Amino acid sequence: MALKSINPTKTNAWLELKKHFEEIKNIHLKDLFNDDKKRQEKFSINFNDFFIDFSKNRITQKTVNQLIELANEVELKDAISKYFSGNKINKTENRAVLHTALRTQKNEPILVDNTDILPEIKQALSKIETFSNQVISGNWKGHTGEKITDIVNVGIGGSDLGPSMVVDALKYYKNHLNVHFVSNIDGDHVHETLKKLHPETTLFVIVSKTFTTQETITNATTIRKWFLNSANENAVKKHFIAVSTNLSAVTDFGIEESNIFPMWNWVGGRFSLWSPVGLSISLAVGFKNFKELLIGASEMDEHFKNAPFEKNIPVILGLLGIWYTNFFNSETEVILPYSQYLNKLSAYLQQANMESNGKSVDRNGAKVNYQTGNVIWGSAGTNSQHAYMQLIHQGTKLIPADFIGFEESLYGEKEHHDKLMANFYGQIQALAKGKTKEEVHLDLKFQGKINDIETLLPFKVFEGNKPTNTILIKKLTPRNLGSLIAAYEHKIFVQGIIWNIFSFDQFGVELGKEMAHKIYSKK
Repeated sequence: MALKSINPTKTNAWLELKKHFEEIKNIHLKDLFNDDKKRQEKFSINFNDFFIDFSKNRITQKTVNQLIELANEVELKDAISKYFSGNKINKTENRAVLHTALRTQKNEPILVDNTDILPEIKQALSKIETFSNQVISGNWKGHTGEKITDIVNVGIGGSDLGPSMVVDALKYYKNHLNVHFVSNIDGDHVHETLKKLHPETTLFVIVSKTFTTQETITNATTIRKWFLNSANENAVKKHFIAVSTNLSAVTDFGIEESNIFPMWNWVGGRFSLWSPVGLSISLAVGFKNFKELLIGASEMDEHFKNAPFEKNIPVILGLLGIWYTNFFNSETEVILPYSQYLNKLSAYLQQANMESNGKSVDRNGAKVNYQTGNVIWGSAGTNSQHAYMQLIHQGTKLIPADFIGFEESLYGEKEHHDKLMANFYGQIQALAKGKTKEEVHLDLKFQGKINDIETLLPFKVFEGNKPTNTILIKKLTPRNLGSLIAAYEHKIFVQGIIWNIFSFDQFGVELGKEMAHKIYSKK
C-alpha cells in the first residue's frame, strides 16, 4: 500500500498552529523558563546513552500538543508502519525503502515482492565479516604475497560520504589499515591519493550500484591503469573489490564474481552505509565495531517505531523543524557536533536531508505552496565559534541549532574536555538568554568604559531567544553513533511525511548529469 496523500496546510492542526504561532511568536525563552521551573524536565527525552533537551525551543506544551496533532492528522503512525514493513513507499521509483532492514536484530521475515530479504542480508553480513577478518589479519595477500596496508574506497554520494563520515567518526577504534576515499571526478583528487600508495599493498573497493556512475567508473579506470603499470591483469583479483548489482559490468572490468558484494534497489544511496557499501567501515574498525554500529541504529529504529510521539526523538526533532521552517519561515538548520571526530557529520546530514526533502511537488504531483526541506550546514565546535556563530547570535536570520556533545572524551584529557563542554553549554545558554542593554551597560561600567557606553551599547546587545536542541551522549561509541545517524534519518522521514512529498527519489540530481554528458559527448 502506498503512502496517503494529505496536504498538511489543509488540516485543522495546521490552521490551529498558525493561530498559536501568532500568540507566542514574540515570547522570549527567558520568560518561558521563568514561568516554569520544570521546563527542562518536561521537554527532554532519555534514551539509552542519550539525553535530548529540547526545552530551549520557542514552544509551549500547547505547541507540542498541536504539532503532535498535525502528525496524527497526516497519519504519521500509518506511514511509519509502511516504512518498516516493505511497502513500496518510494512510489515514483516503485521501490520499498528498507535501509532499516539492513540493521535489524530480529529474525522476523521482511518481505519485498513476497520474498523474505532477511536471508540475503545475513549472507551479505557474513561475507563482510569473513572478508574483513581476512584482510585485517593479513591472511588476504596482494599479488606479490604482501599484506594489505591501505584501503581505497572509490564511490560518490552515498557510496562515499556515509562510509567516509563513519570512518572519520570512529578513528579512535581504527586498526592498522589506512583507509582513503576517492570521490571527485577531478583527476587531481585521485592522483593525490595514489601517489601515497604502493600497488602491491593496496586494496580498492569500487562502490557503484549500476557500475556506470561517471565519477566512480572514471576514477576506477584511472586507478586500474595505474595499478597495471606494475602488475598484470591476473593480479586485479587480489586488489579490486566491487559493491554493485551489475555483475556483467564488474566482471568486464576484471573483478572476479567472488569479489562482488551485493546492493539492493530498496536501499537509497544516501542511506546505504549499513549495507556492503559500508565495507570500508568494517575494514577500518573491524566487523565487531561495524556490527555495533548496526545494533545502535536498530535500537533507534525500535524507539522510533514504538515510543509515543511526545517522547519520540526523531518525531520531536522532525516536528520542531516543521515549526521553524513553516511557521517562523526559517530556511536553514545548523548541526554543531562538539567533537572533532564528527567533523563530517554536518556534510553527511546535508546530503541525507537535502537530497531527500528538496522537493516542490507533493505526492499527488501538484505544486506545493509551502516550504519543504531546508538548508543543512555546520561544522565541529569550537571551530564554529570562530567562524559563523556571529551571524547566529546577532544576525537577522533565525537559525535553529542542534548541539551534539559527549559526557566523556575518548582519550581522557579532562582539561581539554571540560573546556570543550564549557563552550558547548556556554553557546547554548548565550543563544537562549542573550544579553540585555542593562547587562551591557553594567559590564562597560565595570570595565571602566563609562565614556564609551553610549557608543558601544547597541553593538554589544544580544537579543537571545535563539532556539537549540541539546543532544548529549555519554560517549562516542560505534553503537551510539549508529543511534545518532538513525535518529536523523527518521527525522527526515517524519518531515517528508508531514510535507506530503516523496523523500526517497532524487530526480533533481540527474539533470545536471544529463547536461554534462551531452556537453562531454560533443568533445
